[in-house]
Amino acid sequence: MADEAIGVSGLAGRYATALFELAKEKGEVDSTEGDLAILGSVLENSVDLRRVIDSPGVAREQHTKAMDAIACKMELGPLTRKFIGVLALNRRLSVMVQIIQSYVQLSAKDRGEASAEVASASPLSHDQLTELTRHLEHSMGKKVVVTSRIDPSLLGGLVVKVGSRMIDNSLSSKLERMKLVMKGIG
Repeated sequence: MADEAIGVSGLAGRYATALFELAKEKGEVDSTEGDLAILGSVLENSVDLRRVIDSPGVAREQHTKAMDAIACKMELGPLTRKFIGVLALNRRLSVMVQIIQSYVQLSAKDRGEASAEVASASPLSHDQLTELTRHLEHSMGKKVVVTSRIDPSLLGGLVVKVGSRMIDNSLSSKLERMKLVMKGIG
């Protein structure tokens, strides 16, 4: 299966693949990706929404109604809204972030792009992201779409993931390696 060749697998991969194929059939790949980007941003920034999604005490119908109201408020497209409804009914809202990531990978692969995720301890400037993107594109030989996220536990440096490759140049990893080396000496 093509989706497994790009690292999209498991439950989230199956849902993302189904959504991608449906969006492609309807000619809505880009608009659905935009909807998912908005939804992903809201999920990342809303503790209350994550709490509702992760709460096992909320009935399926309540999840469905709440997510439909949120999707309407965010002005998401009909395909994305129906998909979120299916996730709510099937109690799969907890894997929505992974589904979004998998969908973005499928969409990028379809456009002939690679996607990269960069984690940093503090926000990267536009110039830093542009320079990082340029270096990644040069090393991979194709267009790379970079998404950035903040992870304060890194202390400093970057963790870059492109497909199945990960480059961990974070301060926390360097300290951990140093700690292991020091234990070996003593």
